[in-house]
This record gives sequence, structure tokens and C-alpha cells, in this order.
Amino acid sequence: MAGATDTESGGAAQGVAGTVIVGAGLGGIRVAEGLRSNGYQAPVTLIGVEPHPPYDRPPLSKSVLVGKDDRVDLKPAEFYGESTIDLRLGRRVVAIDPEQHTVTVVAVDSPDDVHETIRYDTAVLATGLRPRLLPGVADDLAGLHVVRTIDDALTLRSELAAASTAVVIGAGFIGCEVAATLTGHDIAVTLVEPAPTPLAAALGTEIGALVGRLLSDNGVTVATGVGVTEVVDDGTRVTGVRLDDGRELQADLVVVGIGSVPVTEYLEGSGVELAPREAGGGIACDGHGLTSAADVYALGDVASWRDDDGVQRRVEHWNHTVDQAAVVAHRIAGGDPMTANVPYFWSDQFGLKIQMLGDPRPTDTVHIVDDDGRKFLAYYSRDGILTGVIGAGKVGAVMKTRPKLQAPTPIAELL
Repeated sequence: MAGATDTESGGAAQGVAGTVIVGAGLGGIRVAEGLRSNGYQAPVTLIGVEPHPPYDRPPLSKSVLVGKDDRVDLKPAEFYGESTIDLRLGRRVVAIDPEQHTVTVVAVDSPDDVHETIRYDTAVLATGLRPRLLPGVADDLAGLHVVRTIDDALTLRSELAAASTAVVIGAGFIGCEVAATLTGHDIAVTLVEPAPTPLAAALGTEIGALVGRLLSDNGVTVATGVGVTEVVDDGTRVTGVRLDDGRELQADLVVVGIGSVPVTEYLEGSGVELAPREAGGGIACDGHGLTSAADVYALGDVASWRDDDGVQRRVEHWNHTVDQAAVVAHRIAGGDPMTANVPYFWSDQFGLKIQMLGDPRPTDTVHIVDDDGRKFLAYYSRDGILTGVIGAGKVGAVMKTRPKLQAPTPIAELL
């Protein structure tokens, strides 16, 4: 099903395209699916910048990287026709005009002056993130990688057989998972992180130290409290990195995982409000995904939703995106307002599932209640109230705390 468009430069869109979803990742496909399951009958157009249909990102740093999976599509190919969803791939959004109710896109492989203007009744922005790159380093240097897309993962995978050493820069979730995966591939890995521990920014240093222990015990060399000053190369390919303490680490591969930034440049001049940098940036939304522009919603990694305390927060977790997609689809389809579930995420490392429930902050008080040297369980609290729980290899213990996180629960009740 094709929406109404005009594909010539400067043309004005004609007709109505129902709901146009910009971003064909997890959030975009879940909104499209949710609209149909909620009885939405108007056209649905799903636009993606990549040439691939919507796929799952968590396996990229794990099963895809080691060759267990080549395709991780979120839906079979026939889903889009059966659901009358107009899937348009290889298109990059360059503008949105809330007054005219149009989005403008260009084909990735065509000149920017050949654009397509698509009219919408409702727009959903799910444009996600792009990885931060190391400043001053050519991004086409052989052996230098990020892992954000399936093409990134497949390119890195193609070089594993010839590699014996690797440096992973950044000990966030992606960095830790890639380090674990490469170590399991018999590659000597050094994980470099300026913070005192892995995952310190997300989980605090106490839990970060337990994750660092897991990494070290499984063969990863963890170098914390130190940064990278230079990527060393032979003119065409990386050969290592130089640290700010003077050390030089040899590496056949360098993987950069120093965070990502929301894709929002297409909003310039649109009037769609962005969240402040201290709130993580991204597109500012109310508690149900509506932006400052009428009929424009945003969700997923690019969106900063206002929480119950009136604080803008942007969260980069799979389940959070799924929950937000359900809320947005329900709202567009005319349902009563919904609220997202308790935030949840997980990370798989060395055969352990590390899970987090709730909304803890690195400055919260940490209560480690179980630690056998590998598996652990801990609670977070703020002002005496439970804010989150994290566990490694403690699936049942983590999940049974969900009801206690749905209402204020004194931490004393659990200790």
C-alpha cells in the first residue's frame, strides 16, 4: 500500500497518508503492529534508513557477531503485505513540517535534491541513535569498528578469524558484551574505560565492580581509570591504541563503544522541542509520547519522555521501547491513556543474564544481598524507597520484585 507522495524536488504532497512512522527499528515496527492490533484502519507507512527490514539489535553483539545468526528480522517478509503496512527502506528523513503535516525523505543512494514529501495525519518519530566516533580518527580505517547496525556486526565478524588481539574502547553495555563475545572467540581482549569500573555511569561503581570481576574472571583484561589518546595505525589499518598513561596496546581490531547520540538533526526549524542535554537530549515528549507539535509522537532511544515527577528522561533499553510503542499505538488508535511498565533491561555475558528492573541512578544507595563470587543480587534505594534491583544469574529473584517497584516500597521491607 503506497501513501500519497510527490518525488520531485520542491513538490507538495497530495492526499493523506494516515500514520507515517520514521524509523524502521524495534520501536517503529512495534507501533505499526500495535496500530493494526488496535483496529487502526488508516494507511500506515514505515520508513527506514537501512536497506534491511526491521531487525532486533541485542543479538548483534552476541549471536550475530559469532555467526550463530545472519538474520534477526523482527517480522517475516509477508507480515507487511498481510498487515497493509507500506515499508519503505533506504530512505533518510531530512525534514518534518508539523504545520503542513509532511515529512521529507531522500533515498540514501540518490542526490539530496531528489526528495519525497509524504503527508501524514499522525507522525511517529523513532529515528534512534548513531554511535559516537573517536574525534580525529578516520572512520574508514580498516580494523576500526562500531556495533550499531547489522552491517556493522557482519563486517566485524568477517575480521575475527584473522585477529588475535582486540581493544574495546568503552565499558558500557555494548562494550562489555562485545568484549565477552570476542573473548569467547579466542581473541585476547583489553577493555578500556575512563571511569573507575565498567558500567559505572549506568549502574554505579559498586555494581560496576562486580561486572568488572565477571569480565576479568573470564579472561578480559579490564583497564579502568584510563582513556585513549590515539588510535595507532600503519596508514591503512589499526595496529593498536595509545592510552593517556603512556601505554600502547597492540590490537588487530579496535571496537569503539563510547555511547551514542540521538538522531534529531532533521528537526531543525520544525519547532519540535528537544530535551535539554542534561536530560540526555533527544525529542522532548509528555508521559505518553506526544511531542510539542500536534499529532507528532516520538519513542524509543531518540525520545525523552516526562516521568511522573515531571522530569524528562531518555532511556535506551529494549523493553522500554516496546512499552512506549504500545502506549503510542494505543493512543493514536483512540484508546484510553496507558502507562509504560516498570523499566527492565538485560545483558548476556559469559553465560549469565544480567537483569535490571526499576529506575535506579548511579547515586542511589546499593544493597548487595547475595554474592557468591560470580552470581549476585542487589537492591537500589533512594530516600529509603526501593528504586531498582539488579541480578546476575538471579532471574527469579529479580523478576519477583516487579510488584514492589510498581508502588513505593520501603527498602527496609526487603532487607
